[in-house]
Amino acid sequence: MTTVVDVEDVTFSYGETVAVEDISLSVESGDFLGMIGPNGSGKTTLLHLMIGLAEPDSGSIRLFGEPAAEFEEGERLGYVAQRSTDRGGAMPVTIRETVLMGRFAHVGHSRLSDEDHAIVDDALRTVDIADLAHRPISAVSGGQRQRAFIARALASESDLLALDEPTVGVDADSRTEFYDLLDHLNEQGITIILIEHDVDVLTKHVNKVACINRELYHHGDTVSFIESDALSEAYGKSTGVLDHNHP
Repeated sequence: MTTVVDVEDVTFSYGETVAVEDISLSVESGDFLGMIGPNGSGKTTLLHLMIGLAEPDSGSIRLFGEPAAEFEEGERLGYVAQRSTDRGGAMPVTIRETVLMGRFAHVGHSRLSDEDHAIVDDALRTVDIADLAHRPISAVSGGQRQRAFIARALASESDLLALDEPTVGVDADSRTEFYDLLDHLNEQGITIILIEHDVDVLTKHVNKVACINRELYHHGDTVSFIESDALSEAYGKSTGVLDHNHP
């Protein structure tokens, strides 16, 4: 099995504050990895390191076999940042124009071809928002906006989706449909890394879990995570912050 991300003995600090310390884990092709931990535990920092948005102070990270910070095949990676539904609402573009951006890494300064447009149309259909293609992205719900960002990643023909709390601010029904979509994409062979606070979501959808609070408390399959003490060790007395009943 191909290793998509390989993290080895990684430490990263913001000044004097250590964000992640001595973390080693790997993400294999086809994995659906859920990352969980308390607020401020270093999850987003680690995700940024894994996809090359930051460089570790020590240790190494390889993305598709290359040093993550030097990785240049951006079309292979789809990233949806934390609270992107909020920022996306300010974009003066349509859903289809948003998804078209996913083709830019392939065409550069060249004109988009009929094939490029066909790939975009297929991505819109895959995430079930083709009927919203010409609607301003600012005029749709948070869940529909997230689907547009996923479609943009699909249009770029990404092999890896990296998602940082993608359903914050999304209603319960849309959240369920969104995770069903992720399941479908993962079944189609796309590797997914997901940051999520809801342990119920993780244990229902992902096949691997990384439990983090600066250090790595667990990395393995869902069953071994459920049977472990990783949550109580990582959260301590604050385990109750896990949100099982989103509004």
